[in-house]
Amino acid sequence: MDKISIIGLDLAKGVFQVHGIDADGEVAVRRQLRRAQVLGFFARLEPCLIGMEACATSHYWAREMVALGHEVRLIPPAHVKPYVRRGRKNDANDAAAICEALQSKRITVVPVKSPEQQAGLVLHRARNLLVTQRTMLANAVRSHLAEFGTIEAQGEKGLGKLIVLALDANAPGLPAFAREGLAMLAAQLREAEAKIDALNQQIRALHQSDEASRRVATIPGIGPHIASALVTAIGHPQRFSSGRDLSAWLGLVPSQNSTGGKTALGPITKTGDRYLRSLLVLGATAMLRRRNHGFAPWLDALLGRMSARKATVALANKMARIVWAILVKGGIYQPPQVATAA
Repeated sequence: MDKISIIGLDLAKGVFQVHGIDADGEVAVRRQLRRAQVLGFFARLEPCLIGMEACATSHYWAREMVALGHEVRLIPPAHVKPYVRRGRKNDANDAAAICEALQSKRITVVPVKSPEQQAGLVLHRARNLLVTQRTMLANAVRSHLAEFGTIEAQGEKGLGKLIVLALDANAPGLPAFAREGLAMLAAQLREAEAKIDALNQQIRALHQSDEASRRVATIPGIGPHIASALVTAIGHPQRFSSGRDLSAWLGLVPSQNSTGGKTALGPITKTGDRYLRSLLVLGATAMLRRRNHGFAPWLDALLGRMSARKATVALANKMARIVWAILVKGGIYQPPQVATAA
């Protein structure tokens, strides 16, 4: 086998595809590997450059390849797609496209996350899933009881009354089968709430143990939960050249459809992590209800020329830029000095 200089590795659950080229750009290897064969195959190779699409499992494989002495670059899937042969998408062509994309000087790479960073993201993703399930269960309990004429006010207090009723084996007006089904939903709802509380405590502990997360939490509208999620997901803030790059990565910048020297801006791109973007927008929304914070003069002027929803997204964009500045330059949030009349 010729000396391999670059390898494109298409990841999968069971069968992996390898496409390697030598220093002259000629194909040196093209084969499939079972999962159990992957590490043995790369352990026998001399150190080379390996490219993979960034995905859920790519960070694990990247760490394993680096431990074997290889250089690994994770490429966003959107940057690989243009190199896939049109109409001929398969594992072999995907691996070849990764190998070709890896040779581009303009390609963007994703930093490899550590096990600790991935562990922190697991906490947030698990909580987000349980919150979604809690909402579904609460809506189900409300709607099913409404079918039998039982309605309570919105909010936690009204939901609590419905849960007590659903768990009551002697609830009037409910057939036996309905009581059994509602009791299961109510019990699962309470269990989901208990698990969410437990995850909240772990996330707060994670936040307290991270100095960068504590500094980010000094920004108005960003608490321990949002700060922990941002710091864990961003990982290496130096990979962004500016705060605007971080905002663009989060999908909080306007989309463009410009031509002929005319700039046309549209709605935000909504690229990147939807969870992080929603957290920032929620934090910004909370700021609209307050006027005794550092954003007040700027936010008041913004509300004078656009709707509250647009102002919320603009504020989320501003908060993301401040997050980048604090992570890269250090320090904590300092409210802008308001000029006073002499």
